[in-house]
Amino acid sequence: MRVLVAGAGVVGRSIARELLANDHHVTLVDRRAAVFDRDAVTDARQIVGDACELSVLDRLRAEESDVVVAATGDDKVNLVVSLLAKTEFAVPRVVARVNDPRNEWLFDDRWGVDVAVSTPRLMVSVVEEAVAVGDVIRLMTLRRGGVNLVSVTLPDQTPLAGRPVSRVRLPRDAALVAILRGGRVITPEPDVPFEPGDELLVVAPETAEEDLSSAILGG
Repeated sequence: MRVLVAGAGVVGRSIARELLANDHHVTLVDRRAAVFDRDAVTDARQIVGDACELSVLDRLRAEESDVVVAATGDDKVNLVVSLLAKTEFAVPRVVARVNDPRNEWLFDDRWGVDVAVSTPRLMVSVVEEAVAVGDVIRLMTLRRGGVNLVSVTLPDQTPLAGRPVSRVRLPRDAALVAILRGGRVITPEPDVPFEPGDELLVVAPETAEEDLSSAILGG
C-alpha cells in the first residue's frame, strides 16, 4: 500500500515508522527541513514542502496514493490537505488527525475526511472503557459512512449470558463486528453464545446508540 503522510512531527514520524514496519510504501512530507535532519525516517521517502499546496501534492503524485494521512498539529492544515487529497487527486481513503476536539464536527466528508482520529477522544474512551461496564463507549467516528465504532462491555448479570448472537436483534444499521473475550477476538457467528464480561465492538450510527444500549443491556 502507498501512503502519503502530511506532517513529520512526532505523530507523523511514528505513523510512518509503523507503516514501514508493516511493509507499506511511505512518503513523508513536511515544510520544515529541520525535522528530517533531527530525526529522519530513513526508509521513507522524505520531502520538504507544504502539503497544502497543489503543486507540492502534484509533485508527490498524490493521485497514486492509496491513503493520505493528514497528521500535522494544525487542524486547519489537516482539513485543507484532506480536501485537496480527496477532491483534486481522488485519493480513495483520507485519514485526518483532530487536535482540538471542538473541531471534530468539521472533519467529515465535506472536507474529504473518511476517518477522523481524535487523540483526546481516544484517550477518554480508553479511560471510560476501563471503568464503564454496561455503557456504550464511542471509540472512533467513521466519517465516510456517518457511523461510529462503539464498545459495550456486558455486566456480570447480563441477560444475554448463554444467548447466541442470532437471538439478539440489534437496531437497524447497527452491526456486531467482533467479540473480545479473555484476550481473544471472536468472530460473531450466529451460534456463538454471549458471556458476562464480553466486550462487543459494534458499528452503528449515533442515532442508534440509545436503541443499541437497550438491545444489548436490556436483553
